[in-house]
Amino acid sequence: MGDAKIRLLAIVGPTASGKTDLSVRLAKYYGGEIISADSMQIYKGMNIATAKPSDEEKQGVVHHLMDFLEPDKEFSVADYVDLANKAAADIYSRGKLPILCGGTGLYVRSFLENIKFSETAYDKDIREKLNERYESDGGEKLIEYLAGFDPETAACLLPQNRKRIIRAIEVYEITGITMSEHIRRSKLTPSPYKSTVIGLTYSDRQILYDRINKRVDKMLEQGLIDEARNFYGTSAGSTASAAIGYKELKPYLDGNISLEEAVDSLKKATRHYAKRQLTWFRRDEYVNWIEIDRCDDVFEEAARIFEYENNV
Repeated sequence: MGDAKIRLLAIVGPTASGKTDLSVRLAKYYGGEIISADSMQIYKGMNIATAKPSDEEKQGVVHHLMDFLEPDKEFSVADYVDLANKAAADIYSRGKLPILCGGTGLYVRSFLENIKFSETAYDKDIREKLNERYESDGGEKLIEYLAGFDPETAACLLPQNRKRIIRAIEVYEITGITMSEHIRRSKLTPSPYKSTVIGLTYSDRQILYDRINKRVDKMLEQGLIDEARNFYGTSAGSTASAAIGYKELKPYLDGNISLEEAVDSLKKATRHYAKRQLTWFRRDEYVNWIEIDRCDDVFEEAARIFEYENNV
């Protein structure tokens, strides 16, 4: 059965590490198409803030799961896995190589590890009551409550992860089975993919941070402030409005802080996000890391890893 698996290449890592450029070069070389694994690039119009690649940067390579959803629409990890599976099957059926590219760790892991999400556990009344408790008691208290029966899931959540905290409690109260146990059971079905996962990083973290700062400056030159102003001028969904690049500029747009303070906040938030991404991906033992500042040619090293793992 192993030979029947779909061969897949994944490029992961922190923001501003060069994932897009590498994935396009690999797609052109191997005859592939790219499946985005970025939870914000799925939304229409959010081009500059999410560093969505331009047509020029795509170089004619087909990209899937990008720029297809209105910002006021909700979109779950389960939705992503379902669409990504369909895209990979479609690409493979046409004799091309599916290439996953992105930095949203939960999307990447859920897709590659074939995690199945229960769609049966939903109760409107329970969810409303939990939302009321979140409003009155706060995220910390709900995480403490969750830890009483599912410490494993509670340890992975932050107080601001409102939807995920509420979902974990809701699933347990309806089914009597914890979210961590649901995930464990969901992994019993093997993944349909033979994946080679390449992670991009820098041995000198400061180089990455300098790249992030320069990217923010470039975004501002490209018109990020106008994009953010336009975004908040329309109906914005809660998920999309959490995008880094918008929420840091909101106090400036509201006249509460200076542009310099907003830009400093944006650079700091992006650096922190990159650090969280690295922490997430470091936990996955199957990632083949390339330290860009210690590598003569990133493309050649990535191709070598892929061909070695696939006996090409």
